[in-house]
Amino acid sequence: MHVLNPKGISPGIRARRGDGSFGDLIPGALAVAVPGFVIARGPTADVEIGAEVKILAKAMIKQIDRVIGDLRRQADQFHEKSKTAITVGIVGINFAESYVSHEGDRRYPTDGTSGNLHPIQEAARAERELIHAEDVYTEFIQLGFRATNEPPFEFHWNDLPRTQNDYASRLVRILRKYDSTF
Repeated sequence: MHVLNPKGISPGIRARRGDGSFGDLIPGALAVAVPGFVIARGPTADVEIGAEVKILAKAMIKQIDRVIGDLRRQADQFHEKSKTAITVGIVGINFAESYVSHEGDRRYPTDGTSGNLHPIQEAARAERELIHAEDVYTEFIQLGFRATNEPPFEFHWNDLPRTQNDYASRLVRILRKYDSTF
């Protein structure tokens, strides 16, 4: 039986956990059905599909080297768990005109100045820089969005029809790869 492993951990394999994986249920382990979902959840013995997700919302260029490094290391970890693992990298990139991060009661709004740029001022560069993580993934998906993190907490895709078509096309390719590999 195949299950979703939201913890991304496979017993007996020392590796950094991913954001989620799909694989064979550990023999004797319990698969848990979740209402509204077709695939049960449980611990996996291996990784057939592994996913890593990153969100770049603010101070993207300050973080870009770390994010690229994390993405690359996670793809390596999936392949360490299983040489045939299908790897999926997903990065959300904020294109909002402004953004406010929160730490407790403190607010940290962007102001557009050097060192505190608005997301729209650095999103295109972040998209270009992420090419350095792309080559280690079976599919690498960049999702442009706009969110300010302020009430009423609106969220919009940059180009919804393009995003839907791109995402759906990638899912088809992932499934085709899965069918041919497993």
